[in-house]
Amino acid sequence: MKIECDKTKIEEVIQKTARLANKHLTLPVLSCVYLDVLNDNKLIIKATNLDIGLEIEIKVKVIEKGVVAVPANILLGVLSSIKENNLIFETKDNNLKISSNKNSVIIKCLPHEDFPSIPKLENLKPIKINCQDLISGFKAVWYSASNSNIKPELASVFIYKGDNGLVFVSTDSFRLAEKKVNTKITNDFPQTLIPYKNVSEIIKLFEDNRGDIEVIFDKNQMAFITEDIYVVSRLIDGSFPDYKQIIPKTYNTTATVIKNDLINSMKTSNIFSDALNKVKLKIDVKNKSLNIESKNNDIGESQEYISASTSGENIELNFNSKYIIDCMQSISSDSLVLDFGGTGKPLAISGTTDKSFLYIVMPMNR
Repeated sequence: MKIECDKTKIEEVIQKTARLANKHLTLPVLSCVYLDVLNDNKLIIKATNLDIGLEIEIKVKVIEKGVVAVPANILLGVLSSIKENNLIFETKDNNLKISSNKNSVIIKCLPHEDFPSIPKLENLKPIKINCQDLISGFKAVWYSASNSNIKPELASVFIYKGDNGLVFVSTDSFRLAEKKVNTKITNDFPQTLIPYKNVSEIIKLFEDNRGDIEVIFDKNQMAFITEDIYVVSRLIDGSFPDYKQIIPKTYNTTATVIKNDLINSMKTSNIFSDALNKVKLKIDVKNKSLNIESKNNDIGESQEYISASTSGENIELNFNSKYIIDCMQSISSDSLVLDFGGTGKPLAISGTTDKSFLYIVMPMNR
């Protein structure tokens, strides 16, 4: 292969694909990006970790077509060190030579025949969705999925078709996030479980896309396609818990607070929380306040008072402060509603003006 390309453009794509290229004991070629040079002045750059596969297409000047599997981190390091923008890539004895007017390097490559094929789901009927709607749903919930694979269905984002669009849900059994996104869907959207680690990559790849994205399902795989990016993800074969049973039907105490007041107070309290990030939330209905307390025997203690619109009964419960802070990014309203189910029961957090997002947090033991 031999191509002439723009350094800035190819470096940007290598940065995206290199995130999937990891060291693998039994399949070393997975640490590589696969460069596939086509006749029609196209370069397709591929990467996979066997859980998710990625292809990105860019325009280059093709002198000779061919393929090569080059270690991603080495290639990225070389590109970041070269200052000139016009580069020539060519294979020499199955290695990759990169040259410019002032630089020339040769990177030892791995056998490209060992690089696994990335499944293509192109011959099936796609579902077209607004890309920002899809990404906003993922962003709102993915962080509350479990980071353990003991129960794969909990280490996933659950998506299903709701009344007016899509519903995104995740839970690690200590907290639960649900986001309803009003969006037009061209066809039926099956209930789907996507590994949360793949969701984080999908967010990074498509968060700047302002157009539509095509989604294709096939058995236990799901593909996301735009004009120049193709992503295919493994799906979880399992059933998501009946999460609606977790959502309380009634609440004993309600407090409405300014979101920024709560965020700032939680950040301060978190400095003084213990190893379990424990903070105590106290609702004083008579004095219309939310008191946030934290204590660490090695550091000190903190008490923060926030003005609140309150109703119901006084209550105090311990929570993981990180869990509460995590959900703030998902709420667009300036004010929050905190609904307490009672002692030992979960807290529900939502926005005052935007009811599309609901967050449930279980209290900690004393």
